[in-house]
Amino acid sequence: ALRHLSQAANGQMAGKPRIDFQTYMQRRYFKQIVSAANQRLIGMSGGQFLLECRNLENLGRQGEVGLDLDVYSMVNDRVRDVRTLSGGESFMAALALALGMADVIACQAGKIHVDTLFIDEGFGTLDSETLQIVMEALERLRSQGRQVGIISHVQELTERIPAKICLVKTGNGKSKVVVE
Repeated sequence: ALRHLSQAANGQMAGKPRIDFQTYMQRRYFKQIVSAANQRLIGMSGGQFLLECRNLENLGRQGEVGLDLDVYSMVNDRVRDVRTLSGGESFMAALALALGMADVIACQAGKIHVDTLFIDEGFGTLDSETLQIVMEALERLRSQGRQVGIISHVQELTERIPAKICLVKTGNGKSKVVVE
């Protein structure tokens, strides 16, 4: 009985995916994050796709498994690997996952609220239409009382965002901070 329990807890059951107890618990929380992320992603993607945790049956038997993502295309009713997303789609998915994680933390931790979010780059991969969608999503966050900091060199963003902290190179190899 102890050997069987140890094998189950360590993901070593014959004929089953190798998922240990820790990964099993992470997967439970990850599914909640993905669900919260999809509430945001459905709007950002124009109803085109959702994220899904890969079914354990489809994970195979090699290595550790359990936190793999797939994309469900609502347009053609097919599931594909998350790595097939375009740069803009991948950016929206990552943003939705970050926001979904903040939502789950706030929901489960009670008094903890993630009110500030920093996004470092990725905007350069967005076409103008996707950039508009992402900016609208960020503006909705701001209107809900959240602060969003964007770290970027994309010129279109610097024109659209009124409050900025800029690093400006000086002639002596140093930089200075300019608040606009």
